[in-house]
Amino acid sequence: MTAKLLDGKAFAKGVSAEITKSVASLKQQGITPGLAVVLVGEDAASEVYVRNKGLQTKACGMNSFEHKLPAQTSEADLLALIGRLNADASVHGILVQLPLPSHLNADLVINTIDPAKDVDGFHISNVGLLGTGQRALVPCTPLGCLMLLRDHLGSLAGLNAVVVGRSNIVGKPLAQLLLNDSCTVTIAHSRTRDLPSICRGADILIAAVGRPELITADYIKPGATVIDVGINRVPAGDGKTRLVGDVDFASVSKVAGAITPVPGGVGPMTIACLLANTLTACCHAHNLSESALSSAS
Repeated sequence: MTAKLLDGKAFAKGVSAEITKSVASLKQQGITPGLAVVLVGEDAASEVYVRNKGLQTKACGMNSFEHKLPAQTSEADLLALIGRLNADASVHGILVQLPLPSHLNADLVINTIDPAKDVDGFHISNVGLLGTGQRALVPCTPLGCLMLLRDHLGSLAGLNAVVVGRSNIVGKPLAQLLLNDSCTVTIAHSRTRDLPSICRGADILIAAVGRPELITADYIKPGATVIDVGINRVPAGDGKTRLVGDVDFASVSKVAGAITPVPGGVGPMTIACLLANTLTACCHAHNLSESALSSAS
């Protein structure tokens, strides 16, 4: 068996095209969605992410507001900036790039963002709404995973899903999204006993643990759908590195029914969903329905 490749890059391109149409419709009404991204410090990977987010935000016709602050920025100054962005009607989405320097309280910073502008879906109010099945801004990576799964499988009701990883950013919200889609969900983690056996019961297996190529073929139920959220840089010889996921793609792709690659799988979906959340936040701010937008474009 050779697994079907779930091409997140192509899927995200389609999502971005639909967002671009909706933004054009909003502009005809004198409304331009705006996304503000705040970067504290000079983390190289974070700078790349922020630059890519800015480029794609502009490509969809949205306004992009980038705030780059020195690593020694005080908590008071950062919170004051967030307060100004909360009050700025031209800003519909606010994202503070993580990780933050160690002297800053990430939870306090995130929970200072207006929940209606929390396009990362990390504010405790949005977490609570998601956990109780109510409308919320949902974390981008889990949302991207869910979109890929729905596109490939259709209804997820009744399927057994195993999420390997229990982070607040991916594992927990993704488990909740799968529950909301009527999956039977197991969350596995570093203390899970006999992880391969747990994973072999999965119709849907999501790897989001941050351990390079942890998931091998003997973890996989034949025909299962495998979503690899991991992005790990490993040695490739001659002083070079390469990107791999949490799944051993070469072996797992011979057993699974479908699998996401790394890179080119979940990663592109994350930014597409960030733009989708910004569009959603803008529509809510102006009491507009996205369905009405779609029919108007």
